[in-house]
Amino acid sequence: MKGRALGYLSRREYSRAELARKLAPYVGEDESVNPVLDALEQEGWLSDARFAESLVHRRASRVGAARIVSELKRHAVGDTLVEEVNAQLRETEWTRAQAVWRKKFGALPQTPAERAKQARFLAARGFSSATIVKLLKVGDDFPIDD
Repeated sequence: MKGRALGYLSRREYSRAELARKLAPYVGEDESVNPVLDALEQEGWLSDARFAESLVHRRASRVGAARIVSELKRHAVGDTLVEEVNAQLRETEWTRAQAVWRKKFGALPQTPAERAKQARFLAARGFSSATIVKLLKVGDDFPIDD
């Protein structure tokens, strides 16, 4: 089972809960996956912090803090780690929202329908409502470093 776990971990980072879920079908009736996961953590192969860092690196350029935090919670990463990542992402949310908005739309909305469409797009990506309102008011005219 450890070999299977290492195979999964060689492809990408997994949270402890996610890896346990993937290994569960291969566990016998009298076995437990926890000793294997504990050994992998002690040897440095499995780390929730590394998983969170990897997820942020992959997703931060396209989605907001709320969406990433939601994904981390879904993967059962610890609350303190989620709070740290959330604080880190909130610092750069304006810049990331501006880049996503510019790539998709590039111009301020001219009609209420366009404004609603752009706001829905950014909200679905997980950006905060305060960031969305500010972005749709000023667009690219506002300094990037908030």
